[in-house]
Amino acid sequence: MPGKVSDYMTQKLITVAPQIGVREAYFTMRDEEIRHLPVMDGDALVGIISDRQLRRPNWADESPDIEHPYLLSDDLTVGDVMERSVVTCRTYETLSKANKALLSANVGAMPVLDKTDTLVGMLSAVDLLGALQDLLNKEKSQKKQRA
Repeated sequence: MPGKVSDYMTQKLITVAPQIGVREAYFTMRDEEIRHLPVMDGDALVGIISDRQLRRPNWADESPDIEHPYLLSDDLTVGDVMERSVVTCRTYETLSKANKALLSANVGAMPVLDKTDTLVGMLSAVDLLGALQDLLNKEKSQKKQRA
């Protein structure tokens, strides 16, 4: 897939701090129409959280014989449930490399860092579908020109 991450990443950044409640984070995602939130402690990326994690966290179903009631409340913080091993990519990487990273990690989005390790965007599967559509449109246009 041709192109760089910076060509297709979402530059609108909405982040949360690890101290905010999970209910607040969920409604932030809903109101902003996003599914992933980078978690920042000051200028440092310390985690990521998805709407899926907030709707039903993994620990709530860790064993069939152990029941954990789960209510989406601010009693739990983002820091309690966020993914700490964050898969990231760089603005200058190819979309092909970023796509392989998303597939390998089985995640739907990843934070984009610049050369100074500053968070500058997010790259999601939806962004990659946009890149694929551009590629298909370009291919179609070239076929028409040859005909």
